[in-house]
Amino acid sequence: MSTPFTSLPLPAEQLAVIASLGFDVMTPIQQQSLPESLQGKDVLAQAPTGSGKTVAFSLPLIQNLKPRSFAVQALVLCPTRELAGQVADEIRRLAKYPGNIKVLTLCGGQPIGPQIGSLAHGAHVIVGTPGRVSDHLRKKTLDLANVNTLVLDEADRMLDMGFKDDILAIVAHTPKDRQSLLFSATYPSDIKAMSAEVLNSPLQVKVSADDEAHTDIEQRVYQKASLDDLQALLGVLSHYQPEAGIIFCNTREQCNDLGVDLKAHGVNAGVLHGDMEQRQRDQILIRFANGSLRFLIATDVAARGLDIPQVDLVINDGLPRDLDVFTHRSGRTGRAGRKGLVVSVIAPKETHKLERINDQFGIHLHAEPAPAVDIYRLSELKPTMRTLEIDRGRKHKMRPGDIVGALTATKEIAGGDIGQINLQDMASYVALPKRLADKGVEILRSRPIKGRGVRARKI
Repeated sequence: MSTPFTSLPLPAEQLAVIASLGFDVMTPIQQQSLPESLQGKDVLAQAPTGSGKTVAFSLPLIQNLKPRSFAVQALVLCPTRELAGQVADEIRRLAKYPGNIKVLTLCGGQPIGPQIGSLAHGAHVIVGTPGRVSDHLRKKTLDLANVNTLVLDEADRMLDMGFKDDILAIVAHTPKDRQSLLFSATYPSDIKAMSAEVLNSPLQVKVSADDEAHTDIEQRVYQKASLDDLQALLGVLSHYQPEAGIIFCNTREQCNDLGVDLKAHGVNAGVLHGDMEQRQRDQILIRFANGSLRFLIATDVAARGLDIPQVDLVINDGLPRDLDVFTHRSGRTGRAGRKGLVVSVIAPKETHKLERINDQFGIHLHAEPAPAVDIYRLSELKPTMRTLEIDRGRKHKMRPGDIVGALTATKEIAGGDIGQINLQDMASYVALPKRLADKGVEILRSRPIKGRGVRARKI
């Protein structure tokens, strides 16, 4: 039975913020952990991606903050920059009560100088990757002496990436009487060992993928003639016409090649993998989330940590070697109560992997002939939105309302036309219907924001 958030001992203002974000009832991980974590209890939670764990650790973290103190009071460690950025955004949304909470991300792949400058001005919450947080501790630009909440998010992934020593060294800089919350998709022996060092008599919670009710996810398998066969994939895309889909490949090279091949057939997709610069990765994710890209081609760097609820199709362009990865990929769709579809397009030599999946999960998937390519329907797979980049962001005190005000000032663009707005430190992004994109650029270039002209362009 689902339990409403209103059953929690939270201030009415915080409950109002939760409701405004569209959260009504708690997910299993929230229901099992929040009553005790809000009382200060440490938590050791095993939960899959998409289980609502960010809210589960953010609410006790926010409750522990003292807004008038600009010391770092909470630290969240994440395995990747993408996940850190999404976690920081979620905390900012939830922290509208009590308000005036500064959340700072500290991740590698970005210049350390501006981060040092931001730290000098104070922050309440740090969300970062272990390597970059360690860098700041070595430089003595980060003080964790006042941390009252420590979160290790996707701890198993951080250990897989070799961050164990960094994590333990970081933890040693925090007070022993802090509250600690450890979340992990799996529970290997090294997680048990780490939890014994980091946590104090924790509440242990386990939520399996079955508990997360991925009952709204349909699985289909289609056969392709060879590893290089593109027709089967094009047939799937033209047949299902997804609004937003993620295509998973097993290597970076496959991602790049597929991006080129799809573009040659008129299907524009963003590519996401570890060889890309951070700015490129950020822009691809922003465009995918706001509807300016309908497809994302990704390696498994994106199988965990991406919180994009509107994905209605996941395609495996070849099956992964690791069966757990198959589960994580599938969990990218069918989220937030939506129905989802997972399609695996496999070559003949991958039949044995399909048999292993059937055996492990007790299912009965079999490969069918792929749908024929419908050229007309394929040509309709165009995004409806376009993203504009503005050369000012959070560091310039930019707010979403500033962008909306500028775009609607001439009455040529209505507030209801404006899509998702994303603020980065040094840039902002806004989605507009494609028919209004040029007009949006023209307006932004001609009207000052906060008394200063801005540069704007379509990306």
